[in-house]
Amino acid sequence: MSPVSEQVVWVSGHRGTYVRTTDGGATWTPGVVPGADSLQFRDVHGVSADIAYLLAAGPGDRSRIYKTLDGGRSWRLQFRNTDSLAFYDCFDFWDAEHGLAFSDAVRGSLIVIETTDGDNWTPLPAERLPPAAGSEGGFAASGTCVRTLEDGLAWIGTGAGDEARVLRTVDQGLTWSVATTPIVHGNSSSGIASLAFRDRLHGLALGGDIGKPDSFTTNVARTEDGGRTWRAVTRPPFSGAVYGSAYAPGRAGTLVAAGPKGLALTTDDGKSWTLLSAESHWAVGFAAGGVGWAVGPGGRITRIDLLEDSASGPPRSAGTAPVPRRGLDRRGGGAKFFTGC
Repeated sequence: MSPVSEQVVWVSGHRGTYVRTTDGGATWTPGVVPGADSLQFRDVHGVSADIAYLLAAGPGDRSRIYKTLDGGRSWRLQFRNTDSLAFYDCFDFWDAEHGLAFSDAVRGSLIVIETTDGDNWTPLPAERLPPAAGSEGGFAASGTCVRTLEDGLAWIGTGAGDEARVLRTVDQGLTWSVATTPIVHGNSSSGIASLAFRDRLHGLALGGDIGKPDSFTTNVARTEDGGRTWRAVTRPPFSGAVYGSAYAPGRAGTLVAAGPKGLALTTDDGKSWTLLSAESHWAVGFAAGGVGWAVGPGGRITRIDLLEDSASGPPRSAGTAPVPRRGLDRRGGGAKFFTGC
């Protein structure tokens, strides 16, 4: 899920599908990347109405990165993973040409690749990165286990092993530090699935145990020092894990968390929460104007409107509305859009 503006939103799906709106969600245009109809696009980064990147998550060469320059009329394969043990989970970008992608650990080493020109991807030297904590990796749940901010800041959330950690760089990947979090961990299905930062100091790490949908474990932690330290805060009211999250730009402390058991809103950086929906959602994103979108299984797309503007302080609540499926189910040679498992 990648809102470029209030009008332009890109969403990625399974079976090689993606969907785009250029009119604020009034209509949606789905498509299938040629030769990729068996892939799961677990992350998308929209640059404009014409330019976007897609990341396919999967073992071995099923992890790939594609790019379009013409609104999806054509796609170029930029990266195809060649390590059978690697599994790429998510990516993020500082701008149209500079970005990072993260894979589960391989042979005790964390794997991060970078692009510095928007066309080619190369691995970071292993000596730049901390050693992996056991079978450490990420979760390809919403495409938000990697987060970037201006001035070369980036964070990577991990789990699936002995610890739930956050990797941090302040120089666009040249050097890295690492911090542990109190997010539930210790098995292959638990850890951090999503990170969100509203500025260089304040952020949330969210996740849980994706294998226990009815659990109420510790699954949210907050940092106030840029990711150096983390402490547990209140979890959302829905059970199970959080898959995705996003801050609303310009609304200090306002974030929506998404998971298979619902959507929830916090306006105070996770101190308290309001349930917005009990329907399953996997990813969420906000445009600069405060309009948000969440996506879930079966091609579900939900619009989120904050009910107070920033001039009146943080919003007390938010309204959600399902997006009509106009354009999402094309037949007669067209494409159908799929999200969720």
